[in-house]
Amino acid sequence: MAAYFAFQQQPGQEFIFELTDEEMITHARKIVSGEETERVHVMGRIIKRKAPYNPGWDFHLDPASIQFFEVAIEVCDANMQYVEDHLDEACGAFLPGCHWCPWDSKVVREVSPQMR
Repeated sequence: MAAYFAFQQQPGQEFIFELTDEEMITHARKIVSGEETERVHVMGRIIKRKAPYNPGWDFHLDPASIQFFEVAIEVCDANMQYVEDHLDEACGAFLPGCHWCPWDSKVVREVSPQMR
């Protein structure tokens, strides 16, 4: 069963992602509740097409690739608007392997299917 969560980078910038792994869903819920305070940032591989649950962006994260982290390498860090604006360059020298790890991302809420 899938669950949907939103992370923010800057106020007003929100990105919705899908989780299908029960362990990852539990971890995301612990971030939202405040129980998890270390591994609160989201990383995964981008897919260059819209997802119905994330209509504000022309890309989404592959649910099977999503992980949570405390610290990551700089080469995968980027603002979601920057990724959107440079999507044609992503997966090459920019975001090699389509791997995206926005350092300042933080899961802020679970999104119900009706609210997507």
